[in-house]
Amino acid sequence: MTMTLPIEEMTVGDKIQVMEVIWLSLRQNPSEMESPAWHKDVLAAREKRMADGTSRYEDWNEAKRDIRATLQP
Repeated sequence: MTMTLPIEEMTVGDKIQVMEVIWLSLRQNPSEMESPAWHKDVLAAREKRMADGTSRYEDWNEAKRDIRATLQP
């Protein structure tokens, strides 16, 4: 099925609403969504870093502050 939406005419709110409707639909059948092949490798690497103690963790509030600081002009 091909569907065309008037993306250029939609407000940001409209676009977010469309994404939410699509996400809710996808969540109805999670078993139908398969993770990409590379995801297993990424998870394995993270698990290895956790096991060998080389993972680095940051407080979530500090991480948000740092992200916001890099996004501000």
